[in-house]
Amino acid sequence: MSEVVNVKTVLNRTTFHKRDLDALLDPREPSWVKFDPEFGYVPSDFVMQDGMDDSWTTYRYESAGHRKLINYADRPCRINTFGDSYTQCQQVSDGETWQEVLAAHIGEPIRNFGCGGQSVYFACKRAKRMDATDASAEYIILNIFDDDHVRSLDACRWIRSAYINWWELATPKVPIQLNGLPSAHVRYNLKKGRFEERAGVCPNEDALRALCTPDRFYATFKDDPIIKMFTIMMDGETDVEELEALAEALEVEVDLRDPKKRKDDVRKLCDVYGFKASEFILDDFKKWAAENGRKLLILLTYYKFPVGRSILKGEPRADQCFIDYLDRNGFCYVDTAAKFAEDSKRYNVPFEQYEESFRVKPKGAAVFGHYTPVGNAFYAFTFKDEVVDWLDPKPPAYRGSPSVLGPDV
Repeated sequence: MSEVVNVKTVLNRTTFHKRDLDALLDPREPSWVKFDPEFGYVPSDFVMQDGMDDSWTTYRYESAGHRKLINYADRPCRINTFGDSYTQCQQVSDGETWQEVLAAHIGEPIRNFGCGGQSVYFACKRAKRMDATDASAEYIILNIFDDDHVRSLDACRWIRSAYINWWELATPKVPIQLNGLPSAHVRYNLKKGRFEERAGVCPNEDALRALCTPDRFYATFKDDPIIKMFTIMMDGETDVEELEALAEALEVEVDLRDPKKRKDDVRKLCDVYGFKASEFILDDFKKWAAENGRKLLILLTYYKFPVGRSILKGEPRADQCFIDYLDRNGFCYVDTAAKFAEDSKRYNVPFEQYEESFRVKPKGAAVFGHYTPVGNAFYAFTFKDEVVDWLDPKPPAYRGSPSVLGPDV
């Protein structure tokens, strides 16, 4: 008889292992990230075998926290980019990121503050943090991946990402490169009837180490509605009263008591919850940007492009409510799914085969497969025109000056 999956099952299988946290927190040990009490973690210098054709990739970071600048590093920088692994450009080396491809073309540097596994909330919070430093920039590119909406709700994304292959994490030969550590996040407060920001549960390293104890891990996350939703998605059992109240507050019609409907319905609820969280976050961020004289461009990025397939088939897209929000509120954005979908028409192959040609298979710290160097180059040019039109004055390569080494930005 198979084991009944419930919240306790999920949490017991994803409790942090001491060996993994020891490696993460020991400055003498190589780690792709380092602990941050607010964000959970930020990137760190690292070399790992996660690239195309089993190649080793090099990740180096400058003192301000952005990935090492390669092109035009000696020139003033007016563009900062924020987001998750598709901004960080996991699985390629420093000079192969889309930022470096675009920088080389337009003739000015672009900082890369991406961090794998992070959320819309993280990206906006980090942008605000960096704006108070010497690494501030007038132009901000916010890259939103399709899972980033829900990640803003995660108190500990590790639980959702680790559970999928939990048995492989139990007895590894070497420490696991962790992701999704406990961090600040947003939630809808049912009593107050609004979204609110919440601090992470690990204000210091000792609090993080304490989560290696199964009882402490369970006590910390057992009542988390995101974990309850995830448990149902994994065909598990949990109480649903709070989820039903949340669905009512967000005006999402669900039936979480019908075994035949609840899995699909809880996915629908989770998606809407994530989109609404992003609206709350972006309302605040847009106001902040305007008050501080910052220009904002949003990139919409997708994994394996189910949205792209919907576009090609003329079907409703899963994120249409978020697209409507961006249009309604006058955001400047680029829908890269539409760009890839349009380009795919030039090839006589299934869209899935076309899209996979741009990707490396998941490996190392990567939960998803990311763009190859060629994929990053194509990606950069899907929004090159929008970036050139957005910048004022135009970048050196588009100013009509005799050389890209002309006047400083």
